[in-house]
Amino acid sequence: MTGRILAATCLAAGAVALGSACGGNDTAPSPPPGGGGGGGGTTITITASGVSPKTLTVPRGTQVTFTNNDSVPHEMNSDPHPVHTDCIEINSVSFLSPGQSKMTANLNTARTCGYHDHNRNTDTSLQGTITIQ
Repeated sequence: MTGRILAATCLAAGAVALGSACGGNDTAPSPPPGGGGGGGGTTITITASGVSPKTLTVPRGTQVTFTNNDSVPHEMNSDPHPVHTDCIEINSVSFLSPGQSKMTANLNTARTCGYHDHNRNTDTSLQGTITIQ
């Protein structure tokens, strides 16, 4: 009888150890310091005065959140206007109603990406850059 209890205990301990080893092995990148994935230094805020910050530097794999704190809608896209092909990850933000927030896709390629409001493409207060390192 003690042999069965010992075997069951060993089997349970092995399952716990295996579960622990598998659970900590995900491949998603860790969020960057400062609240990654939308908090801290990865948010661009849109107000009646324009975008802030105008320049943002993030590590590869980051998603940047655009938050529309203006009273009018905005449509944020990658440069150049009107084709938006430089950093297509930014195009997932697109249309933002007042009060709405959206994230870019993962910015995985090291480069500098320009963005603008598609409907006010000449308004420099609504233009900025994201540098991916």
